[in-house]
Amino acid sequence: MAATASSAELKEQLRARFVGKTLDEVPTPSVVLDLAKLEVNCGRMLEATGRLGLLWRAHIKSHKTTELTRLQVGDTLTTPVSIIVSTVLEAENILPLLKEYQSRGRPVNVLFSFPLFPTAVDRLAAFTTALGANSLSLMIDHPSQLQPLAAITRLSAHRPLIFLKIDTSYGRAGVTPSSQACAELIDAVLAAEREGTCILHGLYSHAGHSYAARDGVEDVLGYLEREFTGLAEVARLIKAKATTDEGEKKELVLSVGATPTATVVQQSGFLREGQGGRMREVEKLVKQLRREGFALEVHAGVYPTLDLQQLATHARDPSLMTADDIAISVVAEVASLYPGRGANGTTEALINAGTLALGREPVADKGKVPGQDYSGWGFLMPWGLKNPVPGPEFPRVHEGWQVGRISQEHGILVWQGKKEDEVPLCYGQRVRVWPNHSCITGACFDWYLIVDSRSRGREDEVIDVWPRWRGW
Repeated sequence: MAATASSAELKEQLRARFVGKTLDEVPTPSVVLDLAKLEVNCGRMLEATGRLGLLWRAHIKSHKTTELTRLQVGDTLTTPVSIIVSTVLEAENILPLLKEYQSRGRPVNVLFSFPLFPTAVDRLAAFTTALGANSLSLMIDHPSQLQPLAAITRLSAHRPLIFLKIDTSYGRAGVTPSSQACAELIDAVLAAEREGTCILHGLYSHAGHSYAARDGVEDVLGYLEREFTGLAEVARLIKAKATTDEGEKKELVLSVGATPTATVVQQSGFLREGQGGRMREVEKLVKQLRREGFALEVHAGVYPTLDLQQLATHARDPSLMTADDIAISVVAEVASLYPGRGANGTTEALINAGTLALGREPVADKGKVPGQDYSGWGFLMPWGLKNPVPGPEFPRVHEGWQVGRISQEHGILVWQGKKEDEVPLCYGQRVRVWPNHSCITGACFDWYLIVDSRSRGREDEVIDVWPRWRGW
């Protein structure tokens, strides 16, 4: 269901209920976002892509809110607004904001990132009809998807822009470079473009497997290099086959990213001469692609909130990413205590936040010694207790209170470390949990409570409520 006046009414009802309360007064479990950290994380991404001359496309599926979308695209900027959605519902709900940006003279484009399926046709056609030409991009990774694509063009009278989904080793969706399937897809899309049903705009890679990076910036740069290399191989084949009516080579956008490979562009020295190692190789590759006439775009979604999974990748050095940059947490209560039940006689504690509040997505164990690295379902913030904070050696070093086991409503806190170092918990105590994966955690709730850690003495006061869109 698209955004309507009722969604604004819901927001005001929620504001009346929560704004002015502290996190000690709200129901538990509740999910919380820190505005100060969101603004820093979004600002870093906008600054880096602008400074480096990279196109920027913000994925909004992680949070599904209008308010955070504004931060991702820079609400007061004049640059084009390019976003990605994973569901048609996200596109429908962000439509009023996109119309607002159009009224200010900002070009808008939404990429529906799921490979096109037939039941999405009518709603996507209505969406692009509402926004006009060049407002909709579609993801294609199989020739059969061109049939429903033609229906969108017919219904809306606007040709969608097309990204070919290229699999650069993630193995989730897309065609593999140099494969027969890739060659056949290129031929089919170029034929559809000649027939007037679409415009081949670019190539898209999602390096979701970069979440497995553990060895810092050099490791993540390797994933980014492989993304660019894979897309470039396909793009050169397309350019060899396609020319414009004037005989000029076709212009293409190469879009790469996932939060690790997108945010690594913020790293000091990126695309700056004089660097060594993998940084130098990426710099040479980017320069070559630009000489060949390709436009380079990065995309990401979870970077505004971050989470333990992103912390584990060490995609940027500690000047740009530490546990303190994680903007999302879940407020829960200690409902029971079990002294001596844990490892080495430590205490275990029950909190009212399990799978249905935190999700069940692990931080993959990539350690050299299986079972040594962090394998929990969340980590307690040092909020009202002196719990150790995950540091530069996380996930290998992970001492402190963490969610060790979960079922639907139940979370079991376990102490990782020596019994004599255990930080005491008490019945009824409120705790805040950093989750493993903020996208999944957010999906467990209908709205976010917003606080601002810049408000000294009032860091825990709710200043706003952001309803999430639900459904498909």
